[in-house]
Amino acid sequence: MGLRTKILSGFATLTLMLFIAGVWSIYELRSIGTSVQKMLDDNYKSINAAKMMIEALEREDSAVLLLLLGRWEEGTSIIRSGDELFLKGFGIAKNNVTIQGEQELVDAVEAKYKIYKDLWSRPIAGTKREADLNWYFEETHRVFLNAKAAVTALMELNDRNMYQTASDLKGKSHRASMPGLVAILAALFFTLVFNYFVNLYLVNPIIKITKGVRAFVETRKPVTIEVETKDELADLVSSIQDMMVRLTR
Repeated sequence: MGLRTKILSGFATLTLMLFIAGVWSIYELRSIGTSVQKMLDDNYKSINAAKMMIEALEREDSAVLLLLLGRWEEGTSIIRSGDELFLKGFGIAKNNVTIQGEQELVDAVEAKYKIYKDLWSRPIAGTKREADLNWYFEETHRVFLNAKAAVTALMELNDRNMYQTASDLKGKSHRASMPGLVAILAALFFTLVFNYFVNLYLVNPIIKITKGVRAFVETRKPVTIEVETKDELADLVSSIQDMMVRLTR
């Protein structure tokens, strides 16, 4: 193997190692960014849907009180808009089940809201329930709180998962930094190995050639120069020794 080939192969190996480490790091970082972003988007979507449902429940609770006061038109308008808002939020949550245990909570929200809706969907204004606060506190408000608690549980589950995702990001970022660390250690090791071979096949032969030439100049006698390479330096040594022989004739 020629001297040029040896040097180029050394740098090529180092370049290849750094290239692989760089590609690996980019892949890990992109993978982390994509997965974390998707999880955060899913959790945020469910949390936002839960907030929407809680707001709708509170509207409906206020509307029930208006119906108890006999304000049928205003109460009916608010309770309908609240129902539409709740169903919109519930539709988002139902179609965005992404974490373990979320489906059970979505089913619980659906069941408890149905119970709550059955109570206020019956006529209130103009019936015996009008102005009946006992009925409100003993039945309607209790069922309202149950439905709200179910929605809150769904929101808290996504909240916890979002926090866990952020915590896991620290561990994943450590994993993404490993290729860079491996590249640094590998480059350091290869630099030492490369330096050893440069000394063995380049520096040491040049030192031997220099000493041999100096010895010839001082003694005017041919000197045997031994090198362990079979490349351009070996050709150089052979040429120098031929020159020594010719000069001493």
